[in-house]
Amino acid sequence: MWGERGARLQAAYAASGRRALRVTLVAATGFYAFRYGFGRPVAATYALFTVVALGGLARIPGTGRQRAAVMTRLLPVCWVLVAAGTYLSVRTWSAVVGMLVVGFTLAFAAVGGPRPAGAAPGLQLLYILPSFPPYDPGSLGDRLIGTTTGLALFVAAEALLFREPAAPTYRERVARAAVVAERCAAKLAAHRDALSGTDVLAAQEASQSLRSLSVPEAERPAGPGVRARALAHTGLATRTLLGRLAELPALPHQGPAPEVTAVLRAVARTATATASCLRAGTSPAARQKELTAARADLSAVSAGPPATPAGAFLPPAVLRCHAAVLEIADAALAMGAAADLAVRGRHASVELQPGRFWYATTWAPVLWWHRLRGHAGRRSVFFQNAVRIALALTAARLVAGVDTLPHGFWAMLATLTLTRTTMGETWSTIRLALVGTLAGALLSVGILITVGSDTTVYAVLLPLWMLLGFTVGPVRGVGWAQGLFTVLVALVFAQLAPPTWRLAEVRVLNVLIGSAIGAVFGVLAWPRGGHEELRRTAADLLRRAAEIVVATSASVACGTVSPPLSRAPHHRCLQRAIVLAESAYAQVQSEPTPPFGGSGRRVRPPALDWQATLIAGHHTLWGSARLLEPPLTPLNPAAALSAGMLGERVAGRMLLVSAALDPGDDTPVAATPLIDPALPGLTAEPPGAPRRYYATVAWLDSLMTDLTRITYAVPWHPSARTTADTS
Repeated sequence: MWGERGARLQAAYAASGRRALRVTLVAATGFYAFRYGFGRPVAATYALFTVVALGGLARIPGTGRQRAAVMTRLLPVCWVLVAAGTYLSVRTWSAVVGMLVVGFTLAFAAVGGPRPAGAAPGLQLLYILPSFPPYDPGSLGDRLIGTTTGLALFVAAEALLFREPAAPTYRERVARAAVVAERCAAKLAAHRDALSGTDVLAAQEASQSLRSLSVPEAERPAGPGVRARALAHTGLATRTLLGRLAELPALPHQGPAPEVTAVLRAVARTATATASCLRAGTSPAARQKELTAARADLSAVSAGPPATPAGAFLPPAVLRCHAAVLEIADAALAMGAAADLAVRGRHASVELQPGRFWYATTWAPVLWWHRLRGHAGRRSVFFQNAVRIALALTAARLVAGVDTLPHGFWAMLATLTLTRTTMGETWSTIRLALVGTLAGALLSVGILITVGSDTTVYAVLLPLWMLLGFTVGPVRGVGWAQGLFTVLVALVFAQLAPPTWRLAEVRVLNVLIGSAIGAVFGVLAWPRGGHEELRRTAADLLRRAAEIVVATSASVACGTVSPPLSRAPHHRCLQRAIVLAESAYAQVQSEPTPPFGGSGRRVRPPALDWQATLIAGHHTLWGSARLLEPPLTPLNPAAALSAGMLGERVAGRMLLVSAALDPGDDTPVAATPLIDPALPGLTAEPPGAPRRYYATVAWLDSLMTDLTRITYAVPWHPSARTTADTS
């Protein structure tokens, strides 16, 4: 155990050290060149702090080359922020208003994915830096020169120094999972038996590799564009396909089996074509058409000859098998179409379903608008974070401007770095930060008194201390980081102005003020963070899904569709609930306690699978749209009654799970199991039931499986509270 922890620490120090060395080389080069080579202290300051902002404070995911590409695109944004901060800083009110707008905009940009979210803190710093004295718009040229030089040098260092091995892309992960699906489908088609335990385990491992927690942040398809949405859609469809294949029972040997075998073989070829599309860009259109034709043949066989009752001539076991295989075919078709859309964008050659791929023909600005509008509300954790940090930074800027706080920049920096998304984490962080800052201030006083005004000593110490600080701080936690940064700040400013021991005193005062402001807004603005919001959004998603389940089952039974269910895209309320639940889930992933050297104890993650809730929402959405495709014909009375009862039972279980995830004060306590392991009706065989009935049963059965994944660790009564899954 200790050996494993030591290995993790060693790996963490190695990664942090490589990053610290890049930051130190570039920051010191830019600072010394302008400060001592060209005699331009303003440019020196901005060259150094630009690197500190984007190399130390920002956390852009990915390899060095990926980060370099992101920062290159951010250069115009950096110019705008420095210029805006310079001109708005001349008056306190304009600087405060600017901070409110810029702070909210940059924080809310996190809806665009991990890269904008990671870059936001560094960009905030580039606006904060010119917002304080000296208020000198005439120095804008030097500020922009220093910013541009520091960023250009850092981009080169990220791209060329200490290259890191690139992790498999999400496209490659999906391609590997598609290959596993191809093997499973081919075995089912050839042997007609259920998959072996080894095959099921391989399918489960391939599916788990596509979970967001298993994918590096830089590779997650989280953007709002067509290709990113389609790639995420491909991964979800692939997980669905693998799950359906693993759950398929042994195929019955009686009945018209050739159509079933043909579909499974077409699924295998479509999976191969999907992997090829993701890796080489070849179109899976031909295999999609082949699978569509095979699916249509099987569907026609299930429906029966026109002169007989639909499906009445086939045994129920065969119809169940057909329904399960048609579910597999639908997932494979969705996977291939989404992959083609992810690779080719709007030039995809595969025929797309408008309701499912509503974004395929939508322009990028409209997709961005959809994403922003979907999170423009108090229930979105991205909106909550943006409001919290914007108000905290605005208050810090107002206090610094009204009270003419010396070096008020440090107060805002403390607010930016110490404000957390939960109140408990904020208090813990502040305590450690104050202790670290005080220790760093005492050490700074000793250095300043001992060295005095000899800038040569400070110039020698600065790169060494910078390397130490950016190596140890990220690993050891916020207390070490604040203490080391306090000394670093003293070494920098001692070379820009005559040093005095009171510099350390001002640093402690600023950190105290900034952390107090962060704590206040941590109390006032959503102090529980994403965990409680995840509970609420996941429960709301299941309630919306329960409504869709009941309405869909009733529509299948009576053969009619009400107007809201026939519109594309289908079920906007459920779609929005899924979006909000996904954002809350992403927020929770940024809140866990650090594994070592952090601000608290390591908490063992529980077994609750929040992502299964998201999958249940997607399954509800897609299955409903598929079952309600015209033409619809009413079921016979026995099948209609069975379908309606099954839908109500599944919806009832969804509501029980919803109440268990987010119980209210007046939620009744009941000993009813969340999942009924012997749910009657799922094995019912009403006489004369058609294929659509069995397709509905297969869909409801898959939803019950999703609920089982959610609730296998949830207590059986809704008053119980569990901790969110952070694993």
